[in-house]
Amino acid sequence: MSEPLTARERAHLKARAHALEPVVHVGGTGVTDGLIAEIDRALTAHELIKVKIGGDDRAARIAIGDEVCARTAAAPVHRVGKVLILWRPRGNDGVS
Repeated sequence: MSEPLTARERAHLKARAHALEPVVHVGGTGVTDGLIAEIDRALTAHELIKVKIGGDDRAARIAIGDEVCARTAAAPVHRVGKVLILWRPRGNDGVS
């Protein structure tokens, strides 16, 4: 991710994501190469997605979200409970 989202961009993306359902669920195995590949495919196809991160430990969910963002070059738009909204503009494909 090259630069952080502005407040206006974040608000616009949150509004667009409101009607979306989570397309990827992070389970007990955590962040795997397969999970990152699936999130990458979803971001390439849709640009804006929701990811549901299981578990009751808030700090662990935040760490998982941060790792997913770093490995997919996606920007975190918003976190609410166990749901993370991710955005990556088309043409910025890059799984590490």
